[in-house]
Amino acid sequence: MRYAQGGGLTAGRRQSRERIRLQAAERFARGEKTSVIAADLRVSERSVERWRRTWREDGPQGLASKGSAGRPRLTDAQFAVLEEELAKGPAAHGRPDQRWTLERIKTVIGRRFHLTCSVTGVWRLLHRHGWSWQAPARHALERNQAAVELWKKDVWPHAEAPRRHSGPGWSSRTRPGSR
Repeated sequence: MRYAQGGGLTAGRRQSRERIRLQAAERFARGEKTSVIAADLRVSERSVERWRRTWREDGPQGLASKGSAGRPRLTDAQFAVLEEELAKGPAAHGRPDQRWTLERIKTVIGRRFHLTCSVTGVWRLLHRHGWSWQAPARHALERNQAAVELWKKDVWPHAEAPRRHSGPGWSSRTRPGSR
């Protein structure tokens, strides 16, 4: 079962589902009918049939949980190594400019860890570890940061357009000049 937000079952829910499958395996061994097992365990007959087939082929261990379907491909230690590689910059990896793209990071992961993943998978991995898509702002070498801060503090508040008023006597239909 997958959810719209992209998550899957929690670890506790996975264990609960595994217990149900193992209960079914005990009942398979006793020769109980699929319909009875499905009704007692409150699952579909189709699921019980699928479990029975797996049980016949692989035994009860075949019904054990395989873990999260969305588990990260890189361990935390590997991700730390990836961060070190990214900190070196794209030029250290043979790129002509200083921009990391998901495609370039995917290539680094492939070369460094011998793993293939999709561009979307790279995005999810980075997002899960707190990275964002935002690029740092570029500033001119001649930029005077003190002058910029002074302008923001003194000039910008007066240059900003007045905001809509709210409160008693103001509505979205009333214009300030029409009162």
